[in-house]
Amino acid sequence: MSQPQAIIFDLDGVLTDTSEYHYQAWKHLADDEGITLTHEENDEHLRGVGRRESLMYIIRGHQYSENQIQEMMERKNRYYHALIERMTPKEVVPGGVALLEEIKSAGIKVAIASASKNCRLVLDRLQLTSYFDGIADGNCVVNGKPAPDIFVYAAGLVNVFTPNCIGVEDADAGIQAIKAAGMKAVAIGPASRFHGPDKVLPNMENKHLKDLLVE
Repeated sequence: MSQPQAIIFDLDGVLTDTSEYHYQAWKHLADDEGITLTHEENDEHLRGVGRRESLMYIIRGHQYSENQIQEMMERKNRYYHALIERMTPKEVVPGGVALLEEIKSAGIKVAIASASKNCRLVLDRLQLTSYFDGIADGNCVVNGKPAPDIFVYAAGLVNVFTPNCIGVEDADAGIQAIKAAGMKAVAIGPASRFHGPDKVLPNMENKHLKDLLVE
């Protein structure tokens, strides 16, 4: 693949670091329930995973009714909302806006594939919404990552076949979803976190289109 027809980004931990806000919100909930949740557990088990799956990991071994589970997911979301309401465009990864402009100038479609149901709110707070030709979030599909559904959906939004797409992710569950969708996968973070990406970059700071291209 010399140049893709579309590049599909995860949001949290790629273009902005909302992963810390997710951790703080889950930690608040875990503390409420008297459950221990560490940063290490968050990075290994919750990064890139949907809300219910994350909660199931946190409360494993504890018994809760479905009503209690629903209430806890809503409570976590309230905690998270309170944190992200304070976000500003300064929290876009350095060089992120220039990268999106470069990609679009090259005639490549740009989309988001985020497990977060708050994706559009975050994009609005960061003033990034207008840069994307398609936005797929946690409200769009039933099966979350590592299922390929959200990346396939995002590719459909921009009318590009999945083999002509590159997906960019910071979570192994996301990399598995990208590969299952038939796309090339660029991983952001330490190589030890991932299984089978086509390319690994330590971070997204001040990257250019050529940095994302996969042979």
